[in-house]
Amino acid sequence: MKPVGRVGPVGRVGTDEGPALPPVPAGRGLGWVPPLVLLIGIAVLDWNTTGEFRIISWIVLVPGIAAALCGVIGTSVFAALSLATYVFVDGAWPHQYQTGLPDFILVALGGVLAVLACAVRVRGQRRMLHMRDVAETTRRTVLRPLPPGWGGLDHAAVYLAADAVARVGGDLYDIQPGPHGTRVLIGDVQGKGLGAVEAAAALLGTFREAGYHEPALATVAERLEVRMLRHVRYRAAVGRDEGDRFATAVLIGFPEERPGSAGFVVEVVNFGHEPSLIVSSDGVRSLPPGDGLPLGLSELTLGGDALPSVARVPLAVGETLLLVTDGVTEARDADGVFFPLRERVAEAVADDPRTAEPLHLVAFVRDGTLRHCGGHLADDTTVFAVRAVQADQRG
Repeated sequence: MKPVGRVGPVGRVGTDEGPALPPVPAGRGLGWVPPLVLLIGIAVLDWNTTGEFRIISWIVLVPGIAAALCGVIGTSVFAALSLATYVFVDGAWPHQYQTGLPDFILVALGGVLAVLACAVRVRGQRRMLHMRDVAETTRRTVLRPLPPGWGGLDHAAVYLAADAVARVGGDLYDIQPGPHGTRVLIGDVQGKGLGAVEAAAALLGTFREAGYHEPALATVAERLEVRMLRHVRYRAAVGRDEGDRFATAVLIGFPEERPGSAGFVVEVVNFGHEPSLIVSSDGVRSLPPGDGLPLGLSELTLGGDALPSVARVPLAVGETLLLVTDGVTEARDADGVFFPLRERVAEAVADDPRTAEPLHLVAFVRDGTLRHCGGHLADDTTVFAVRAVQADQRG
């Protein structure tokens, strides 16, 4: 298991929590203070000791400390100051007490090596920050940020990558409004690494197009299945066959017209994903379990084209759909006990009905999952909550 990165406040869909922000670029801040204090301290101590005990040669440590805390220019300045201070302090003593040329060469060589080491460190740091920018761009391409109220839904999400450095994995989620209603997708691609990210990006691209254009949710589901099969075949054709790549997913369709006070019906297609929860101030219930295989495995059926059926589920106004990946449901504590998601949510809603609101619900599940597993996640974790905005509240 890998430790998860720093976790901050829950954001709207499209935000995630990851490692702390990058450090202050080299050469800025107060990194110059420690080497300056050390430089002055060594000079003062040497000036106030007896001739038999000289410590001025210790000044070679100053450029080394600067190399770890300052930029190349700052390190060069401290290397020059150290050499100048050595010459001044050592020359102030009688000849018989001077440390002489050998230590002068030591201080000069130490300064040169410190500058070179600092240049290597700064170059590596810049490369690391560049790679982090690439990872952040990739994450925002796969998990695009969505505006509040997108598609007539109040929504909130948090994504925790098991690899806190990569910041992106095989979990996927999105909302796509269109002329045939608003479609919601959450999924979990089997496996990890760049292969899982590629599969997630392929599925999301198809969902965003089919979810907008196709009038029937069953057709959107079929397009997702075909896209997954095409992706696996392509990977095999280019020599990157990774076996049976598949993805569990839940596809939900909200109708375009929703009454202001009465309930409405959503359509649900479950591709082998754990049933999602419906949360309200009155309690917690589950969506129907999926009756089909995960995306990419339809060829294993007898006819080779079997897809999950479309279930119609009534929702009351104010009910929230809680969608999670197995990073939540399979989180274990020290005794190996799975996180009891439904029980914990039911208890929280009973104590405070506001927990059913998407923003509060996502925060509660995220914090509860991290506490349960001690802050260590074995898999990418997504918590996604959506609730229909009433007709009289839509802008």
